[in-house]
Amino acid sequence: MIIDVAMRYQYDTQESFSKAFIRFHGIPPSKARRGKVKLFHPLSINITIQGGFEMSHRLIDEFYWSNIEAQKSEKLTDTEKYRRIVSWASKARRQNPGVFDALTEWVLDDSQWSDEKLAENEQILMQGVFARFKEQNAQLRAYLSELEPSGVVNSAVFKALDRFDDELSGVSHDERLRETVAKVFADFSVMRERSIREQIAGNITGPAGVNHVDIFGYINYLKDCDAGVQWALFMPDMVERQQKGFRVDSFEYKIMSAMRFIGREDADLDNIEVRKKLFLTLDAMDEYKSGFDYDVLFMHHYGLCVDVGPWHGFWGRFMKADTPVPEGFVCFDFVPYNDGKAGLPFCSQFAYVTFSGDMDAMHKREGYDSDAMYDVTRNIMLGQGVPIPYPDKYWTAEVFLDGCDKYSTAYMFSAEL
Repeated sequence: MIIDVAMRYQYDTQESFSKAFIRFHGIPPSKARRGKVKLFHPLSINITIQGGFEMSHRLIDEFYWSNIEAQKSEKLTDTEKYRRIVSWASKARRQNPGVFDALTEWVLDDSQWSDEKLAENEQILMQGVFARFKEQNAQLRAYLSELEPSGVVNSAVFKALDRFDDELSGVSHDERLRETVAKVFADFSVMRERSIREQIAGNITGPAGVNHVDIFGYINYLKDCDAGVQWALFMPDMVERQQKGFRVDSFEYKIMSAMRFIGREDADLDNIEVRKKLFLTLDAMDEYKSGFDYDVLFMHHYGLCVDVGPWHGFWGRFMKADTPVPEGFVCFDFVPYNDGKAGLPFCSQFAYVTFSGDMDAMHKREGYDSDAMYDVTRNIMLGQGVPIPYPDKYWTAEVFLDGCDKYSTAYMFSAEL
């Protein structure tokens, strides 16, 4: 049966298999005879192109694929099995981003998309990459479901797998890409068009996935989905390891009503006495208090990627919406919803974390992406699968519960709730 062959070679439907078969062989599969056609198994493509590297090795084999089947034969406890998966996820997180960026480069390389190469490219992309990730996700889901009753599995991983599988099935979560992705999955020949490939490829986002891009494409989404699965697996352990000399006392998500941050950004605010005078001005505005009345260092990049927009830090407080702005101060408005635009107004949805312990350890920078409180807050969110509105509505804040002349002991981190 043709449908059986289609499923064997990991096509979603008999129709998609038949279209690919006709494009490559010139005849429908119903008229093919044994030994007269060349079939490509999606996991064993070996295509050499000009440029000095094997396409299959670069775009397929260099992904850090899981090896669950081999692990099943070993006698391990549920905890040991899960630790193996966590270790794989950590290694995949280091390796896969660069391979996704190589995939983007390849899709944008016009010389690789001649009519002669289209069928081979379909095997590479649709079967060797997309279908293999679907197969890996299915294996992970089944294996983790078996381990879940023992309590070792972070359940957020199943939500991450759901999102990844949706994208891999051609159902993009991004309305701007949905029609283009559906076209490619229905008829791969549309990839001849440069405009289509630009939307599929997107731009290179770098090892951390945070570089500025002009087009955030389908492969960029797959890269993020892959990271989401990995984060859900290894971030909880990382968060525990990162709390050296301090601990998280409380963690919650908040959605505040509309409010206005009022403050200043000046070099002289490094002086504690100057900072105190700033907050005395805000103290006098008692009728405009928001209920979240702590001294704050509010940080953002004006809705730009960190490699484009410089860091800005403003000392001030969150006040009621429409609070009058004192002379010499600036304001940033917050609303409880995302308006879909980069920058102002910011969104008043965030994670709120309080910490205790050694102050130096809490504010340590060495060994962290930013500092200990920032990294732990962000990594808890990533491990729980809560999106960060980067870059459009991205902001953070240090909260000084005991006043601006003491150490900060709480953190706010923008979220999409």
